[in-house]
Amino acid sequence: MSPKNTECSMNIVISPLNASKTNGGKFQGWGTSLCWWANRLGYSDELARQSAELFFGRDGLRLNIMRYNIGGGDDPAHNHITRTDSAVPGWLVYDRETGSYTYDYNADHRQLNVLKRAAEAAGKDAYVEVFSNSPPYFMTESGCSSGNADPNKDNLKPECLTEFAEYLAHTAKYINDEMGIKVNSVSPMNEPNTDFWWANNWKQEGCHFDAGKSQSDIILETAKAFAVCGLDDVEIVGSDETSPQKQITAYNSYTDKARAVIDRISTHTYDTAGISELGALAKSEGFNLWMSEVDGGGTAGENAGEMGSALWFGEKIIFDINALSPSAWVMWQIIDTHISAEGMNGNADKGMVDISGGFWGTAVADHDNGKIILTQKYYGFGQFTRYIRPGDTIIHCGGDSLAAYNSDTRELAVVVLNKSAEDKTCNFDLSQVKSVGKTVRVIRTSGGTENGEKWAELDNISACESGFTAELKGNSITTFIIDGVTLND
Repeated sequence: MSPKNTECSMNIVISPLNASKTNGGKFQGWGTSLCWWANRLGYSDELARQSAELFFGRDGLRLNIMRYNIGGGDDPAHNHITRTDSAVPGWLVYDRETGSYTYDYNADHRQLNVLKRAAEAAGKDAYVEVFSNSPPYFMTESGCSSGNADPNKDNLKPECLTEFAEYLAHTAKYINDEMGIKVNSVSPMNEPNTDFWWANNWKQEGCHFDAGKSQSDIILETAKAFAVCGLDDVEIVGSDETSPQKQITAYNSYTDKARAVIDRISTHTYDTAGISELGALAKSEGFNLWMSEVDGGGTAGENAGEMGSALWFGEKIIFDINALSPSAWVMWQIIDTHISAEGMNGNADKGMVDISGGFWGTAVADHDNGKIILTQKYYGFGQFTRYIRPGDTIIHCGGDSLAAYNSDTRELAVVVLNKSAEDKTCNFDLSQVKSVGKTVRVIRTSGGTENGEKWAELDNISACESGFTAELKGNSITTFIIDGVTLND
Protein backbone atom coordinates (compact mmCIF):
# COMPACT_ATOMS: atom_id res chain seq x y z
CA MET A 1 0.00 0.00 0.00
CA SER A 2 2.59 2.55 -1.03
CA PRO A 3 1.47 6.11 -1.72
CA LYS A 4 1.18 7.36 -5.28
CA ASN A 5 3.21 10.47 -4.49
CA THR A 6 5.29 11.94 -1.69
CA GLU A 7 3.16 15.02 -1.14
CA CYS A 8 1.03 14.45 1.97
CA SER A 9 -2.41 16.02 1.96
CA MET A 10 -3.15 14.99 5.57
CA ASN A 11 -1.02 14.96 8.70
CA ILE A 12 -2.04 13.16 11.90
CA VAL A 13 -0.01 13.69 15.07
CA ILE A 14 -0.31 11.15 17.87
CA SER A 15 0.66 12.65 21.22
CA PRO A 16 0.43 11.00 24.68
CA LEU A 17 -0.38 14.49 25.98
CA ASN A 18 -3.78 14.18 24.28
CA ALA A 19 -4.76 10.94 26.02
CA SER A 20 -8.22 11.01 27.62
CA LYS A 21 -8.35 11.21 31.42
CA THR A 22 -12.07 10.36 31.70
CA ASN A 23 -12.79 7.28 33.83
CA GLY A 24 -9.12 7.06 34.70
CA GLY A 25 -8.27 6.96 31.01
CA LYS A 26 -10.19 3.70 30.45
CA PHE A 27 -12.66 3.56 27.57
CA GLN A 28 -15.75 1.54 28.56
CA GLY A 29 -16.97 0.71 25.09
CA TRP A 30 -19.58 1.09 22.37
CA GLY A 31 -23.27 0.27 22.43
CA THR A 32 -26.84 0.80 21.40
CA SER A 33 -30.20 1.24 23.04
CA LEU A 34 -32.36 -1.85 22.70
CA CYS A 35 -35.55 0.10 22.39
CA TRP A 36 -37.25 0.08 20.15
CA TRP A 37 -35.85 -2.43 17.72
CA ALA A 38 -35.55 -5.26 20.27
CA ASN A 39 -39.23 -4.85 21.15
CA ARG A 40 -40.04 -5.15 17.44
CA LEU A 41 -38.00 -8.23 16.46
CA GLY A 42 -37.56 -10.15 19.73
CA TYR A 43 -40.59 -12.35 19.01
CA SER A 44 -38.33 -14.24 16.60
CA ASP A 45 -35.50 -16.10 18.27
CA GLU A 46 -33.82 -16.39 14.88
CA LEU A 47 -33.78 -12.60 14.42
CA ALA A 48 -32.74 -12.15 18.06
CA ARG A 49 -29.78 -14.49 17.57
CA GLN A 50 -28.81 -12.84 14.28
CA SER A 51 -28.89 -9.40 15.86
CA ALA A 52 -26.82 -10.54 18.84
CA GLU A 53 -24.08 -11.96 16.62
CA LEU A 54 -24.11 -9.12 14.11
CA PHE A 55 -24.03 -6.32 16.67
CA PHE A 56 -22.40 -7.81 19.79
CA GLY A 57 -20.56 -10.91 18.55
CA ARG A 58 -16.89 -11.38 17.80
CA ASP A 59 -17.48 -11.56 14.04
CA GLY A 60 -19.78 -8.52 14.12
CA LEU A 61 -19.51 -5.01 15.55
CA ARG A 62 -18.35 -6.26 18.97
CA LEU A 63 -20.55 -3.77 20.82
CA ASN A 64 -20.58 -4.38 24.55
CA ILE A 65 -23.05 -1.83 25.96
CA MET A 66 -26.79 -2.50 25.81
CA ARG A 67 -29.28 0.04 27.18
CA TYR A 68 -32.44 -1.82 28.17
CA ASN A 69 -35.61 0.29 28.27
CA ILE A 70 -37.83 -0.37 31.30
CA GLY A 71 -41.14 0.44 29.67
CA GLY A 72 -43.84 2.32 31.53
CA GLY A 73 -46.56 0.71 29.47
CA ASP A 74 -49.44 2.88 28.33
CA ASP A 75 -53.13 2.67 29.22
CA PRO A 76 -54.49 -0.40 27.36
CA ALA A 77 -57.36 1.79 26.13
CA HIS A 78 -54.92 4.05 24.27
CA ASN A 79 -53.94 3.47 20.66
CA HIS A 80 -52.06 6.61 19.65
CA ILE A 81 -48.49 5.33 19.15
CA THR A 82 -48.31 4.53 15.45
CA ARG A 83 -44.71 3.34 15.12
CA THR A 84 -44.56 -0.43 15.00
CA ASP A 85 -41.66 -0.62 17.46
CA SER A 86 -42.03 2.09 20.09
CA ALA A 87 -45.00 0.93 22.19
CA VAL A 88 -42.78 -0.78 24.78
CA PRO A 89 -44.76 -2.92 27.26
CA GLY A 90 -44.61 -2.14 30.95
CA TRP A 91 -44.10 -4.82 33.58
CA LEU A 92 -47.15 -3.84 35.66
CA VAL A 93 -50.81 -4.85 35.32
CA TYR A 94 -53.02 -2.23 36.94
CA ASP A 95 -56.38 -2.95 38.58
CA ARG A 96 -58.50 0.21 38.34
CA GLU A 97 -61.03 -0.97 40.91
CA THR A 98 -58.55 -1.63 43.70
CA GLY A 99 -55.80 0.78 42.59
CA SER A 100 -53.28 -2.07 42.94
CA TYR A 101 -50.94 -3.69 40.45
CA THR A 102 -49.13 -6.94 39.88
CA TYR A 103 -45.99 -7.81 37.94
CA ASP A 104 -46.14 -9.60 34.59
CA TYR A 105 -42.57 -10.82 34.06
CA ASN A 106 -43.38 -12.01 30.56
CA ALA A 107 -44.85 -8.73 29.31
CA ASP A 108 -41.62 -7.49 27.75
CA HIS A 109 -40.37 -10.89 26.59
CA ARG A 110 -39.37 -9.62 23.14
CA GLN A 111 -36.88 -7.05 24.40
CA LEU A 112 -35.67 -9.41 27.13
CA ASN A 113 -35.02 -12.10 24.53
CA VAL A 114 -32.71 -9.77 22.63
CA LEU A 115 -31.06 -8.59 25.86
CA LYS A 116 -30.25 -12.17 26.83
CA ARG A 117 -28.79 -13.01 23.41
CA ALA A 118 -26.84 -9.74 23.26
CA ALA A 119 -25.32 -10.19 26.73
CA GLU A 120 -24.24 -13.72 25.82
CA ALA A 121 -22.64 -12.54 22.59
CA ALA A 122 -20.81 -9.65 24.29
CA GLY A 123 -19.37 -12.01 26.90
CA LYS A 124 -17.11 -10.70 29.65
CA ASP A 125 -17.26 -7.13 28.32
CA ALA A 126 -21.08 -6.95 28.51
CA TYR A 127 -22.36 -3.79 30.21
CA VAL A 128 -26.11 -3.43 30.83
CA GLU A 129 -27.73 -0.13 31.61
CA VAL A 130 -31.46 0.05 32.40
CA PHE A 131 -33.24 3.31 31.64
CA SER A 132 -36.73 4.75 31.67
CA ASN A 133 -38.61 6.97 29.25
CA SER A 134 -41.72 7.24 31.42
CA PRO A 135 -43.31 5.93 34.60
CA PRO A 136 -46.28 3.56 34.20
CA TYR A 137 -49.32 5.42 32.94
CA PHE A 138 -51.25 5.13 36.21
CA MET A 139 -48.43 6.92 38.04
CA THR A 140 -48.69 9.94 35.73
CA GLU A 141 -50.66 13.18 35.92
CA SER A 142 -52.10 12.72 32.44
CA GLY A 143 -52.84 9.00 32.70
CA CYS A 144 -50.67 8.58 29.61
CA SER A 145 -47.06 7.43 29.37
CA SER A 146 -46.38 9.69 26.39
CA GLY A 147 -46.25 12.79 28.56
CA ASN A 148 -48.23 15.51 30.27
CA ALA A 149 -51.03 17.42 28.56
CA ASP A 150 -48.64 20.36 28.95
CA PRO A 151 -45.25 19.02 27.74
CA ASN A 152 -43.42 21.61 29.84
CA LYS A 153 -44.76 20.17 33.09
CA ASP A 154 -43.71 17.12 35.10
CA ASN A 155 -45.87 14.08 34.45
CA LEU A 156 -44.99 11.87 37.43
CA LYS A 157 -47.46 12.28 40.27
CA PRO A 158 -45.52 13.51 43.33
CA GLU A 159 -47.14 10.85 45.51
CA CYS A 160 -45.84 8.13 43.13
CA LEU A 161 -42.18 9.12 43.33
CA THR A 162 -41.18 6.26 45.62
CA GLU A 163 -43.35 3.73 43.78
CA PHE A 164 -41.75 4.62 40.47
CA ALA A 165 -38.21 4.26 41.85
CA GLU A 166 -39.16 0.92 43.39
CA TYR A 167 -40.53 -0.21 40.01
CA LEU A 168 -37.18 0.50 38.36
CA ALA A 169 -35.32 -1.32 41.13
CA HIS A 170 -37.65 -4.34 41.12
CA THR A 171 -37.35 -4.74 37.36
CA ALA A 172 -33.56 -4.40 37.46
CA LYS A 173 -33.36 -6.94 40.29
CA TYR A 174 -35.34 -9.47 38.24
CA ILE A 175 -32.96 -9.03 35.28
CA ASN A 176 -29.94 -9.20 37.56
CA ASP A 177 -30.97 -12.03 39.88
CA GLU A 178 -33.55 -14.15 38.05
CA MET A 179 -32.17 -13.83 34.51
CA GLY A 180 -28.56 -13.79 35.63
CA ILE A 181 -27.71 -10.72 33.53
CA LYS A 182 -25.59 -8.28 35.50
CA VAL A 183 -27.15 -4.79 35.64
CA ASN A 184 -24.36 -2.22 35.80
CA SER A 185 -26.18 1.12 35.84
CA VAL A 186 -29.58 2.81 35.92
CA SER A 187 -30.71 6.05 34.27
CA PRO A 188 -34.19 6.98 35.61
CA MET A 189 -34.86 9.84 33.16
CA ASN A 190 -34.55 10.38 29.42
CA GLU A 191 -34.30 13.88 27.93
CA PRO A 192 -36.44 15.14 30.82
CA ASN A 193 -35.97 18.91 30.65
CA THR A 194 -37.63 19.32 27.24
CA ASP A 195 -41.08 19.87 25.74
CA PHE A 196 -40.77 16.78 23.54
CA TRP A 197 -43.24 14.62 25.47
CA TRP A 198 -46.96 15.28 25.41
CA ALA A 199 -50.01 13.13 26.14
CA ASN A 200 -51.40 10.97 23.34
CA ASN A 201 -48.57 11.73 20.91
CA TRP A 202 -47.79 9.31 18.09
CA LYS A 203 -44.13 8.75 18.90
CA GLN A 204 -43.23 7.05 22.14
CA GLU A 205 -43.20 7.18 25.92
CA GLY A 206 -41.69 10.28 27.52
CA CYS A 207 -41.76 12.28 30.72
CA HIS A 208 -40.75 15.82 31.63
CA PHE A 209 -38.82 16.43 34.85
CA ASP A 210 -37.83 20.00 35.70
CA ALA A 211 -34.15 20.64 36.34
CA GLY A 212 -33.35 21.09 40.01
CA LYS A 213 -35.47 19.60 42.78
CA SER A 214 -37.62 17.42 40.52
CA GLN A 215 -34.67 15.66 38.91
CA SER A 216 -32.76 15.53 42.19
CA ASP A 217 -35.68 13.82 43.94
CA ILE A 218 -35.96 10.99 41.42
CA ILE A 219 -32.17 10.48 41.47
CA LEU A 220 -32.20 10.18 45.27
CA GLU A 221 -35.25 7.89 45.34
CA THR A 222 -33.74 5.66 42.67
CA ALA A 223 -30.51 5.31 44.63
CA LYS A 224 -32.49 4.46 47.78
CA ALA A 225 -34.70 1.88 46.02
CA PHE A 226 -31.72 0.13 44.42
CA ALA A 227 -29.93 -0.03 47.76
CA VAL A 228 -32.99 -1.56 49.44
CA CYS A 229 -33.09 -4.20 46.67
CA GLY A 230 -29.47 -5.10 47.30
CA LEU A 231 -28.35 -3.42 44.07
CA ASP A 232 -26.20 -0.76 45.70
CA ASP A 233 -23.35 -1.61 43.30
CA VAL A 234 -25.46 -0.41 40.35
CA GLU A 235 -24.25 2.99 39.21
CA ILE A 236 -26.71 5.88 39.38
CA VAL A 237 -26.73 8.03 36.25
CA GLY A 238 -27.84 11.65 35.88
CA SER A 239 -30.59 12.92 33.65
CA ASP A 240 -29.51 11.94 30.09
CA GLU A 241 -30.40 15.31 28.61
CA THR A 242 -30.76 15.85 24.88
CA SER A 243 -27.73 18.15 24.61
CA PRO A 244 -24.53 18.90 26.54
CA GLN A 245 -25.72 22.41 27.34
CA LYS A 246 -28.92 21.07 28.91
CA GLN A 247 -26.84 18.54 30.82
CA ILE A 248 -24.66 21.32 32.21
CA THR A 249 -27.81 23.12 33.35
CA ALA A 250 -29.11 19.93 34.93
CA TYR A 251 -25.86 19.17 36.74
CA ASN A 252 -25.57 22.68 38.12
CA SER A 253 -29.18 22.43 39.34
CA TYR A 254 -28.83 19.14 41.23
CA THR A 255 -28.96 19.36 45.00
CA ASP A 256 -25.79 18.50 46.91
CA LYS A 257 -27.43 15.29 48.11
CA ALA A 258 -28.26 14.24 44.55
CA ARG A 259 -24.74 14.95 43.33
CA ALA A 260 -23.39 12.82 46.16
CA VAL A 261 -25.16 9.67 44.88
CA ILE A 262 -24.54 10.18 41.14
CA ASP A 263 -21.83 7.92 39.72
CA ARG A 264 -21.89 9.16 36.15
CA ILE A 265 -23.27 11.89 33.91
CA SER A 266 -24.60 11.04 30.44
CA THR A 267 -25.56 13.29 27.58
CA HIS A 268 -27.07 12.97 24.13
CA THR A 269 -25.55 14.99 21.29
CA TYR A 270 -28.44 15.67 18.91
CA ASP A 271 -27.62 19.30 19.67
CA THR A 272 -23.91 19.78 20.34
CA ALA A 273 -24.14 23.17 22.05
CA GLY A 274 -21.88 23.15 25.11
CA ILE A 275 -20.10 19.93 24.17
CA SER A 276 -16.57 21.11 24.98
CA GLU A 277 -17.81 22.87 28.11
CA LEU A 278 -19.43 19.68 29.42
CA GLY A 279 -16.21 17.79 28.79
CA ALA A 280 -14.30 20.44 30.73
CA LEU A 281 -16.88 20.35 33.54
CA ALA A 282 -16.48 16.57 33.82
CA LYS A 283 -12.72 16.98 34.19
CA SER A 284 -12.99 19.74 36.79
CA GLU A 285 -15.66 17.91 38.82
CA GLY A 286 -13.97 14.53 38.40
CA PHE A 287 -17.03 12.58 37.26
CA ASN A 288 -17.35 9.89 34.61
CA LEU A 289 -19.08 10.91 31.37
CA TRP A 290 -20.85 9.04 28.56
CA MET A 291 -22.31 10.00 25.23
CA SER A 292 -25.33 7.76 25.65
CA GLU A 293 -27.57 8.40 22.64
CA VAL A 294 -27.45 9.85 19.15
CA ASP A 295 -28.05 9.01 15.50
CA GLY A 296 -29.26 10.83 12.42
CA GLY A 297 -29.89 10.68 8.72
CA GLY A 298 -26.97 12.75 7.47
CA THR A 299 -24.46 12.08 4.72
CA ALA A 300 -20.87 13.16 4.10
CA GLY A 301 -18.23 12.71 1.42
CA GLU A 302 -18.12 13.72 -2.23
CA ASN A 303 -20.46 11.74 -4.47
CA ALA A 304 -19.98 9.01 -1.88
CA GLY A 305 -23.09 6.97 -2.67
CA GLU A 306 -23.65 4.26 -0.08
CA MET A 307 -20.60 5.42 1.89
CA GLY A 308 -22.27 8.78 2.52
CA SER A 309 -24.15 7.63 5.61
CA ALA A 310 -21.08 5.77 6.92
CA LEU A 311 -18.85 8.81 6.52
CA TRP A 312 -21.39 11.04 8.27
CA PHE A 313 -21.63 8.56 11.15
CA GLY A 314 -17.85 8.29 11.42
CA GLU A 315 -17.59 12.07 11.39
CA LYS A 316 -20.14 12.25 14.22
CA ILE A 317 -18.28 9.66 16.33
CA ILE A 318 -14.96 11.45 15.90
CA PHE A 319 -16.37 14.89 16.65
CA ASP A 320 -18.23 13.74 19.76
CA ILE A 321 -15.31 11.84 21.25
CA ASN A 322 -12.68 14.46 20.47
CA ALA A 323 -14.82 17.33 21.77
CA LEU A 324 -16.46 15.65 24.77
CA SER A 325 -13.94 12.96 25.78
CA PRO A 326 -16.55 10.48 27.03
CA SER A 327 -15.65 7.01 28.31
CA ALA A 328 -18.34 5.39 26.12
CA TRP A 329 -20.19 6.18 22.91
CA VAL A 330 -23.66 4.67 22.50
CA MET A 331 -25.85 5.13 19.44
CA TRP A 332 -29.64 5.31 19.51
CA GLN A 333 -31.12 2.20 17.93
CA ILE A 334 -28.95 0.07 15.70
CA ILE A 335 -32.04 -0.95 13.66
CA ASP A 336 -34.50 1.85 13.00
CA THR A 337 -36.41 0.44 10.03
CA HIS A 338 -38.37 -2.78 9.44
CA ILE A 339 -39.78 -4.63 6.43
CA SER A 340 -42.98 -6.57 7.02
CA ALA A 341 -46.11 -7.14 4.98
CA GLU A 342 -48.15 -7.51 8.18
CA GLY A 343 -46.66 -4.70 10.24
CA MET A 344 -47.37 -4.82 13.97
CA ASN A 345 -50.31 -3.85 16.19
CA GLY A 346 -52.25 -2.71 13.15
CA ASN A 347 -49.54 -0.29 12.05
CA ALA A 348 -47.41 -0.46 8.92
CA ASP A 349 -43.62 -0.69 8.85
CA LYS A 350 -41.64 1.86 6.84
CA GLY A 351 -39.89 -0.66 4.59
CA MET A 352 -36.40 -0.59 3.14
CA VAL A 353 -34.32 2.56 3.48
CA ASP A 354 -32.59 4.34 0.58
CA ILE A 355 -29.03 3.20 1.31
CA SER A 356 -27.61 5.74 -1.14
CA GLY A 357 -28.93 8.55 1.06
CA GLY A 358 -29.09 9.30 4.76
CA PHE A 359 -31.00 7.09 7.17
CA TRP A 360 -31.25 6.24 10.87
CA GLY A 361 -29.86 2.97 12.19
CA THR A 362 -27.15 0.85 10.57
CA ALA A 363 -29.25 -2.12 9.45
CA VAL A 364 -32.81 -3.06 8.45
CA ALA A 365 -34.81 -6.00 9.83
CA ASP A 366 -36.57 -7.98 7.09
CA HIS A 367 -39.29 -9.86 8.96
CA ASP A 368 -40.76 -11.38 5.83
CA ASN A 369 -37.52 -13.22 5.04
CA GLY A 370 -36.16 -13.58 8.58
CA LYS A 371 -32.92 -11.72 7.99
CA ILE A 372 -31.10 -8.52 8.87
CA ILE A 373 -29.89 -6.37 5.98
CA LEU A 374 -26.56 -4.63 6.60
CA THR A 375 -25.43 -1.31 5.12
CA GLN A 376 -22.10 0.46 4.66
CA LYS A 377 -23.02 2.53 7.71
CA TYR A 378 -22.85 -0.71 9.70
CA TYR A 379 -19.41 -1.54 8.32
CA GLY A 380 -18.24 2.04 8.84
CA PHE A 381 -19.27 1.81 12.50
CA GLY A 382 -17.28 -1.40 12.79
CA GLN A 383 -14.10 0.39 11.72
CA PHE A 384 -14.26 1.95 15.19
CA THR A 385 -15.98 -0.64 17.36
CA ARG A 386 -13.97 -3.71 16.33
CA TYR A 387 -10.57 -2.14 16.94
CA ILE A 388 -11.03 0.43 19.73
CA ARG A 389 -11.94 -1.73 22.68
CA PRO A 390 -13.03 -1.50 26.34
CA GLY A 391 -10.00 -0.76 28.50
CA ASP A 392 -8.18 1.16 25.75
CA THR A 393 -7.11 4.76 26.24
CA ILE A 394 -8.56 7.23 23.75
CA ILE A 395 -6.02 9.61 22.23
CA HIS A 396 -7.51 12.73 20.69
CA CYS A 397 -5.84 13.66 17.45
CA GLY A 398 -8.33 16.02 15.82
CA GLY A 399 -9.59 16.42 12.31
CA ASP A 400 -11.09 13.31 10.75
CA SER A 401 -9.18 10.86 12.95
CA LEU A 402 -9.40 9.14 16.31
CA ALA A 403 -6.81 6.97 18.08
CA ALA A 404 -6.75 4.53 20.99
CA TYR A 405 -3.97 2.67 22.79
CA ASN A 406 -4.06 -0.78 24.37
CA SER A 407 -1.34 -1.01 27.02
CA ASP A 408 -1.67 -4.80 27.30
CA THR A 409 -1.11 -5.58 23.61
CA ARG A 410 0.94 -2.41 22.98
CA GLU A 411 -1.17 -1.73 19.91
CA LEU A 412 -2.18 1.72 18.71
CA ALA A 413 -5.33 1.93 16.59
CA VAL A 414 -5.96 5.00 14.42
CA VAL A 415 -9.25 5.43 12.50
CA VAL A 416 -9.17 7.93 9.63
CA LEU A 417 -11.85 9.25 7.28
CA ASN A 418 -11.23 10.45 3.76
CA LYS A 419 -14.36 12.40 2.78
CA SER A 420 -12.88 13.46 -0.55
CA ALA A 421 -13.62 11.63 -3.78
CA GLU A 422 -9.88 11.68 -4.47
CA ASP A 423 -7.26 9.47 -2.86
CA LYS A 424 -5.13 11.22 -0.24
CA THR A 425 -1.67 10.56 1.11
CA CYS A 426 -1.52 10.80 4.90
CA ASN A 427 1.50 11.16 7.19
CA PHE A 428 1.17 9.59 10.65
CA ASP A 429 3.52 11.42 13.00
CA LEU A 430 4.54 9.14 15.90
CA SER A 431 7.61 11.13 16.92
CA GLN A 432 6.13 11.92 20.36
CA VAL A 433 5.63 8.21 21.13
CA LYS A 434 8.44 6.44 23.05
CA SER A 435 8.69 3.36 20.81
CA VAL A 436 7.04 2.04 17.66
CA GLY A 437 7.00 -1.43 16.10
CA LYS A 438 7.61 -2.12 12.44
CA THR A 439 4.23 -3.51 11.32
CA VAL A 440 0.98 -1.70 10.57
CA ARG A 441 -2.22 -3.63 9.84
CA VAL A 442 -4.65 -1.88 7.50
CA ILE A 443 -8.44 -2.46 7.49
CA ARG A 444 -10.73 -0.48 5.19
CA THR A 445 -14.40 0.06 4.32
CA SER A 446 -15.30 1.83 1.08
CA GLY A 447 -17.68 1.72 -1.87
CA GLY A 448 -21.13 0.13 -1.92
CA THR A 449 -22.73 -2.86 -0.24
CA GLU A 450 -22.50 -5.05 -3.33
CA ASN A 451 -18.96 -4.53 -4.61
CA GLY A 452 -17.37 -2.31 -1.99
CA GLU A 453 -14.88 -3.11 0.75
CA LYS A 454 -16.20 -4.23 4.13
CA TRP A 455 -13.53 -4.47 6.85
CA ALA A 456 -11.16 -5.47 4.06
CA GLU A 457 -7.75 -6.58 5.35
CA LEU A 458 -5.16 -4.94 3.10
CA ASP A 459 -1.45 -5.63 2.91
CA ASN A 460 0.55 -4.64 5.96
CA ILE A 461 2.74 -1.58 5.66
CA SER A 462 5.94 -0.67 7.51
CA ALA A 463 6.52 1.96 10.16
CA CYS A 464 9.66 3.56 11.57
CA GLU A 465 10.35 5.38 14.82
CA SER A 466 8.89 8.62 13.54
CA GLY A 467 5.77 7.09 12.01
CA PHE A 468 4.61 6.08 8.56
CA THR A 469 2.88 7.27 5.43
CA ALA A 470 -0.19 5.65 3.89
CA GLU A 471 -2.69 6.19 1.13
CA LEU A 472 -6.33 6.87 1.98
CA LYS A 473 -8.79 5.78 -0.69
CA GLY A 474 -11.43 8.30 -1.68
CA ASN A 475 -14.65 8.17 0.39
CA SER A 476 -13.29 5.58 2.80
CA ILE A 477 -12.84 4.77 6.48
CA THR A 478 -9.54 3.10 7.30
CA THR A 479 -8.21 1.67 10.56
CA PHE A 480 -4.46 1.39 11.07
CA ILE A 481 -3.15 -0.83 13.89
CA ILE A 482 0.48 -0.25 14.81
CA ASP A 483 2.25 -2.89 16.90
CA GLY A 484 5.02 -2.59 19.48
CA VAL A 485 3.97 0.87 20.70
CA THR A 486 5.00 2.32 24.05
CA LEU A 487 3.39 5.69 24.67
CA ASN A 488 5.75 7.15 27.25
CA ASP A 489 8.01 6.36 30.21
